[in-house]
Amino acid sequence: MSTLRTPLKLLLTSMLILPTLSVAHAQTVLKLAYAENSQPVKDALKYIGDAVEQKTNGEVRIQYFPDSQLGGERELVEMAQVGAIDITKVSSGLLESFSPLYGVFSLPYLFDSEENYYQVMDNPDIMNPVYQSTAAQGFTGVAWYDSGARNFYMAKGPVEKLSDLKGKKIRVMQSETAIETMKLLGASPIAMSQAEVYTSLQQGILDGAENNEFVLTIARHGEVAKYYSYDMHTRIPDIVVMSNLTKNKLTPDQYRALTEAIDESVDIEKQAWKVEMEKTRKLAKEQFGVKFYNIDQTPFKQAVQPIYDKLENKPEVFSLYKKIAAVSQ
Repeated sequence: MSTLRTPLKLLLTSMLILPTLSVAHAQTVLKLAYAENSQPVKDALKYIGDAVEQKTNGEVRIQYFPDSQLGGERELVEMAQVGAIDITKVSSGLLESFSPLYGVFSLPYLFDSEENYYQVMDNPDIMNPVYQSTAAQGFTGVAWYDSGARNFYMAKGPVEKLSDLKGKKIRVMQSETAIETMKLLGASPIAMSQAEVYTSLQQGILDGAENNEFVLTIARHGEVAKYYSYDMHTRIPDIVVMSNLTKNKLTPDQYRALTEAIDESVDIEKQAWKVEMEKTRKLAKEQFGVKFYNIDQTPFKQAVQPIYDKLENKPEVFSLYKKIAAVSQ
C-alpha cells in the first residue's frame, strides 16, 4: 500500500480513522472519497449523502473528499481497507488486482447490449459473489454504476472494419486482457496513463485510443481525434466500495438506511448517465467536429475468440462467465 507509507499520508490516515461523533454522540459522520469522475457519478454520490441524512433524521452524515483530494482510485481502496475512509467508487478494472473475478468485465464483447449488461449487473446471484470476493481484504462492493461502453476513437480515419485496426497504435489500460484483445484485433496496443493520451494523439505517437464518449469532451480528445466508432468491445462498470469497518459504526437501522440510499443512487446514476451522454455526443459533434460510426461487431467478436478458448484455465472466472452468458441466452 504505497500511498500510506509517506509521513503525510500516515498522519492523514490516522486523523481519518478517528471516530467522528458529535459532542452529544447523536451524529455519525462517514467519509466518502472519490477520484475525478463524470457529473452523473458525482450526482449519484451526492444523493447518497442527502438520502442517508434524511432517512436517519440527521443521525448519519456523509463527509465528502472529492476529485482525488485523498489520492487516486488504488489509494482510496487501500484507505477503505484500513477504515480511513468508509465509501469510495472505483473502476472494476482496478479491482481486478484485488480479486480475479472482476477481470470478467474486461472480456471483449461480453455483453450483447446495454439491456443485457443491466440484466447482469442488477442480478444479485451473479454480482453478490463478486462483491464479497474482497471481504477478506477489508472491503466489499455494495453497488455498481454505469460507465458506458468503450469504443475506438482515431486521429486520422475511422475504424469501420477490422482491417482498419491493422498495425494501428492504440492506447489501452494497463490490463493483460485489454492488451491481448488489441493484439487479436490486429492493433499494436500501447499501455499508458490517461493523462498522456491527448499529447500522444496530437504528436502521432498514438493512432487512436478506446474509451467512452466523455473523453471526447471532458478530456478534449475530440480536438485531436475526430472519428469515433461504436464497436462496444467492453462495458467495464464502476463499483461502489465500502470498508468492512463501517458497519460497526452504525446501528442496524442506520446501516439499512445507508444501503438503501446507495441502492437508490444506482438508478439516479443510470438516468443521469443517459442524459449527460446525449449532451456529450451533441457537444462532440457540434463543437469538436467528431463523426460517429456504427459498425458490424461480428468480425471483431470472431477475432477475439482465442481469449474465450483459454478461459477454462481460470476456473473461477470461467464459472462466472458461464453465469453471465446464460443471461444472454
